[in-house]
Amino acid sequence: MSAATVSRWARRFLLASAAALVLALGADLAGLPRRTVVVLALYGFVLHALFGKAYSLVPSYFDRRLAVPRAPAVHLPFALVGVAGLALDPLDGVPPLVGTVGAVAWAVGVGAFLAALGWTLRDNPAGSETGTGEANAERRPVDRFANAFVPVVLAYLALGSYETLAAGVGLPTVLGPYLPRASHLLGAGTAALLVFAVGFRLLPRFLVAHPPRAVVAVVLPAGAVAPVLLAASIARRGTLFRVGAALEAVAVVGFALVVAVMFVHSDRRRVGFYGVLAGVLAGVLAVAVGLWLAFGDAGGSLVAAHLRLTLFGFLGLLVVGVTYQFYPPAIGTSPGIDDRTALVALGALAGGLALTAASLLVGRPALADAGTAVSLAGGLLHLYLLSALFVERYPR
Repeated sequence: MSAATVSRWARRFLLASAAALVLALGADLAGLPRRTVVVLALYGFVLHALFGKAYSLVPSYFDRRLAVPRAPAVHLPFALVGVAGLALDPLDGVPPLVGTVGAVAWAVGVGAFLAALGWTLRDNPAGSETGTGEANAERRPVDRFANAFVPVVLAYLALGSYETLAAGVGLPTVLGPYLPRASHLLGAGTAALLVFAVGFRLLPRFLVAHPPRAVVAVVLPAGAVAPVLLAASIARRGTLFRVGAALEAVAVVGFALVVAVMFVHSDRRRVGFYGVLAGVLAGVLAVAVGLWLAFGDAGGSLVAAHLRLTLFGFLGLLVVGVTYQFYPPAIGTSPGIDDRTALVALGALAGGLALTAASLLVGRPALADAGTAVSLAGGLLHLYLLSALFVERYPR
């Protein structure tokens, strides 16, 4: 029963994530403040999806069961209120109390998540027990190494959420009162590093391949160190910031190369893999723009392109692609619930993003709205697919 409970709430997190994607793209198209778009895209879309799958994947990867199966049921309402409050806070005419409530609710939800996983992993914190069976014994070295970075992910989540809370209620901050610090801690430190750590276990099994150990040994440490350097120095953009940007680029490009090579050598061509491949390509473009920002121009259009390539591209397309692996649209029987619709959704999300990013990079921001509108259509299709599939296959 506990596994069924966790699975049910994981689906609800994924539906909330898909809805937040639509809201984020709609907010971007409507010209709402950048902070609102970031909250909806990162806190709402990306992190809700990662929370939902982490409740089931992380304990199993540490050879454990979630010790508090009802934790997701406690977490999700607070997370939703948190995202709503934090997203509304930058809007004109919104009382400051809304942002405060949002920051507190977000912190409470994250506290439930950290407490549940912390208690679950208390006797295996470094992940030396991997749950990897004898049939995959050769994967254990990579599995153990990847597990060791999950506590780093949780530490970044705690720090980024505290910085969010501190900004919302007026507490002393650790790194300084500048909200993009929290975004980098949560985006690069929590989301991207979790993608690397879980991805090196999950994707090779999906693709029936083996990631090169030497590349794994570079990607994970670089991905673990870079976020704190970026967050600590983002306001000044000095040498430390450039080192952080370079390390993050090494991590993302290394991960992208591993995924691309595994994809090319795999004979599996499920629709979700195309989302993963598009996501890592967007990640390479995102870090290229990030290096441009760190070592050269820091113009507003470059920042906007970097933000979109990271949140809607690298993290976003990976989330959608992996979601289609866990919940294949092909198992649906309702009209339009199939791989073809999923491919259209992914194409719209990726194609719209490409148009938006290219428009910003070449100085034609007027065309960016057209790209965002295409992405929004893809987001709506993704939400429809998940909603219809869950109603059909999981009626409860």
